[in-house]
Formats: sequence, structure tokens, C-alpha cells
Amino acid sequence: MLNSIIKFFLENKLITGLVLIILLLAGLVTSPFDWDNGVLPDDPVPVDAIPNIGENQQIVYVEWPGRSPQDIEDQITYPLSTTLVGIPGVKSIRSTSMFGFASIYLIFEDEVEFYWSRTRILEKLGSLSPGLLPEGVKPSLGPDATALGQIYWYTLEGRDEQGQVAGGWSLEELRSLQDFYVRFALSTATGVSEVASVGGYVREYQIDIDPDALRRYGIGIEQVANAARSANRDVGARTLELNQVEYLIRGLGYIREISDLEEAVVVEQGNIPIRLKDVARVQLGPAPRTGVLDKSGAEVVGGVVTARFGANPMEVIKEVQSRIEEISEGLPSKVLEDGRVSKVTIVPFYDRSELIKETLGTLEKALVEEILITILVVLVMVFNLRAAFLISALLPVSVLMTFIAMRYAGVEANIVALSGIAIAIGTMVDMGIVMTENIVRHLERKQNKALLPTIYEAATEVAPAILTAIATTIVSFLPVFALQAAEGKLFHPLAYTKTFALVAALLVTLIVIPPLAHLIFQSRKAKKIQGWWPVALSALASLVALLALPKVFLWAFLALLLYHLFRKL
Repeated sequence: MLNSIIKFFLENKLITGLVLIILLLAGLVTSPFDWDNGVLPDDPVPVDAIPNIGENQQIVYVEWPGRSPQDIEDQITYPLSTTLVGIPGVKSIRSTSMFGFASIYLIFEDEVEFYWSRTRILEKLGSLSPGLLPEGVKPSLGPDATALGQIYWYTLEGRDEQGQVAGGWSLEELRSLQDFYVRFALSTATGVSEVASVGGYVREYQIDIDPDALRRYGIGIEQVANAARSANRDVGARTLELNQVEYLIRGLGYIREISDLEEAVVVEQGNIPIRLKDVARVQLGPAPRTGVLDKSGAEVVGGVVTARFGANPMEVIKEVQSRIEEISEGLPSKVLEDGRVSKVTIVPFYDRSELIKETLGTLEKALVEEILITILVVLVMVFNLRAAFLISALLPVSVLMTFIAMRYAGVEANIVALSGIAIAIGTMVDMGIVMTENIVRHLERKQNKALLPTIYEAATEVAPAILTAIATTIVSFLPVFALQAAEGKLFHPLAYTKTFALVAALLVTLIVIPPLAHLIFQSRKAKKIQGWWPVALSALASLVALLALPKVFLWAFLALLLYHLFRKL
């Protein structure tokens, strides 16, 4: 079967060329690096800086304001934890009881699908036994994100036309702007799971009750709470038809200012309404808080963007930045006392895309330099220009094919995954050297024999040995695939990418190199380079390209490869 495959692609070079072009274009489309591919679509491998080695975890959050941690533990945390432990796939449950709320962390087995586990939790929460939790307490499920989901932090600051900090905005104003404008706008970005507000003061209506007034009128606190609750709503009635016109009857009661709440009637005694302002003082004030957001010693207001599970962090950050540009024009501004205009500006202070770009930039440079250095070494050691070109063609094509496999196998491009490609390059080039050297040796020994049968004989002679060697290398990585938990999540990407790179190099060696050798050696038999100056000139050109224009050199190399492939068709 192996000989049949080699013979088919050797005799059908047009098919070989079409397959090679498709693979090259698909590799460029799925490349994780930020390359400008022109008219080609963009469907890159998901990109992050480091692999996510966190546990398969879901969070259930329960609020019960004003209750002590012991009450939270006895009446919420314990009964809810014992109920949720029966969910399929749950490995362990951890919980935290704090003042006014409880957090329950459900750790699932690694093989449990993320959204399947969320569905099972919601089903269990929806079927809780009556009376299991205190009245009015409703548990909620946390965002569909992981521990590495926080990808973008920002602050809202007043800045002038020159971009300098101008101030002029209170923490309450900035928090209201964040809660009711910025947060909702950024939540619409593709791949965003949650936008949480941090810092500042949350504005609220505060009712300070006078105990003496309550005692005087014989009113309870619950009556005051019901009056305040009832005063802030709209009500609707039926319709009324007059003169063939239908009128909708509504009662408008939403609070717009403090006086609306002050006029709310608590009770009526002797046909005299007792209003809220008679028993309490109503004012606007900040909600109690337990933390602040500090930037360079100053208290600020900001937010954190969390990416959805499985989303491409790089693409999500681009979407968030695009939304920020859209809403920046609508942010308010005011004229300060000194005449400057202070405009609210969204200022990022943690942007993971910078870390991702630096990581990918380092790996991209390392991969390109490693490929070019390998080409240079092959050129000098083989001492045959056409043979060196044939061997070197293996590397860029195999790397692009690896990106295709990563994209559709769900392997994320990070520093560990791309390191697997760098590790595999030495083994990849060995296959090309073995195949090309054997072809050149047969051409030198059998110069009177037809070219195609000679190449076929040389390729089929070493193909089984190459296949056996690669299979041995892949099998040696099976223990890495057997790793579990955090170790498995850390090293599985490396094992996958190295396996993909070796398989891609094997396919290129067996399918592409023999037809390409037939085209390159068609005009004349392989000849050794005479003299030292061609090698020195080639080495100098490769070194200049390596230091100055590695990407341009790589593109030129691919163009030369396609030219040699199609010039005889």
C-alpha cells in the first residue's frame, strides 16, 4: 500500500500540486500568527499565552443579606452541598460561607463536558425540595468561564484632550456609568461571558427609619418596607373605549426622585395618610462595600471582562477593543473649573493580548529562525543546491499542515503547544534527508536508467524504514498522553503538536518529495557543487535573510517551491 501511494502521487503531479496548494492555503488560513493573508479568510487556531491547567469547575453563588457566616453555613451551604453532591460526574465539592453569601465550588471529572455539567447543575437547582433553603433565597450559577477567563481589565477615568488625567468625576458617577452603559455594551462582544464592575460607589435610595415615629403611629418595619416596595412600580388596568377610541389605563409609579419615595403612603389612620417622610428620612447614598480598586494610590472605578469557555481569547479581546472604540464617542464629558474638558475614557491596565502577542512573537521568530538555520545547515552539509532545496521544502509545508491539524483537533496554540513543533523539527528534517540522499545516491549510480523508475525505486526502498522510525517516535509519546489532571493539561498540547508535526512531515516525505525530486532532477542528473564560492554565497544570503527578513525569506522559499513544482506540468 505504501508503494502504491508513492507511485500514484509520483505519476500524477497535477494532483500532488493541487493537494500541496490546498494544504498551504489552509495552513495560512489557520495559522495562529497574525499574518496578513490578503484575500484569504481568517480562521486561526485559538490562541493563548499559557495552557489552562485548572480543574473542571462550576460555581454556585447564593445570597442571603444580613446573615452571619454560621447561619449561611447551617441553612444554605450544608443543605445545598449535600444535595448537589449527587450530580453525575462530581468529583468533590468545596464551599465558602461568608457574611451574607455562600459560594459552592463543584469539581467535575476532567472527561465531563463543560456545558453538560452546567445543565445538570441547573436541573438540580430547579428541582430543589420546598423548604430546603430559606424563603426568598435563590441560588445562581456562575459565569461559563474558567480560572483563566479574565482577559481584560480597564478603568474609567476623566481625561483631557491631551490624554492627561483631569478628574472631575465622582466615584458614584463613574460606577453608574460603568453599570448602566459600559458593562452592557461590552457584554455584547462575541465570546464574552461576563463583564463585572469593580470599585466606586453603587447609588441607592436609603431609608433611615425613626423608631420613635414608628412607635407613635404603631407601624412595623415590614409595613415600611412594603410601602417602599409598592411605590416603585407601574400597574396596568383594562382598556376604556370612548367615542370609538380605545384608551389603555395605566398607573405610573416608578421612582424618579427622592420626593416620589417620600410621598409613599405607609398606612392610613383616621382618613389621614401616614407617609414615608413622616416616619423616616429618605436620601441618596452609596451602598456598603467591602473592597476598592486602587491604581497608583488613587481609588478608581473599572471592570473586568471574562471570556467564555472555549472562546479564542485573542479574538475576544479584539472584539472588546472594537466595542470600546464604538462606545467611546458616546461617553460623557464636562467642563472643569479651570476650563479644561474632562471626558470619561476607558483605559486598559491589563490586556492579555499583549502577553499573547509577545509569546507568539517569540515562538514565531524561534520557529522561522530554526527553519532557516536548518536550511542553511542542510545546504552546507549536503553540498547540493537542488537536494538542499528538496530537503528544506519539507519544513515550512509540514509546519503549516500542523496548524491545520491543531485547528480541527481543538488544540490551542500556546507556548507549550508551539514548543512541540520546535522540538520536532530535528526529527522532521531527518526524514527529508534520508529520502533525498537515497534518491541522489540512486541517480548517481544509475545514470542511464529512466528518471521516474529510479526515483520510485529509491523512495520505496527507504519508505518502510522512515515509517517505522516515525511510528516508534510517536509510540514513545504515549506515556505523555496517559498523563492526567494538571500534568495532562500541561503536556498534552506538546504531545499533540509534536505528533501532528511528525505525521505531516511523513506525508510530505512520501507524497511531495518524490514528485518534486522528479521535477527538480529532470533537466540533468544531480551534480555536486564545484568550488567553495556557491556554498559561501548561499550561506551569506541565508544569514542575511535570517537576521533581516525571515518572513520574506520564507515566503520566497514557498514561491520557489511552487514554481519548481508546476514549471514542467
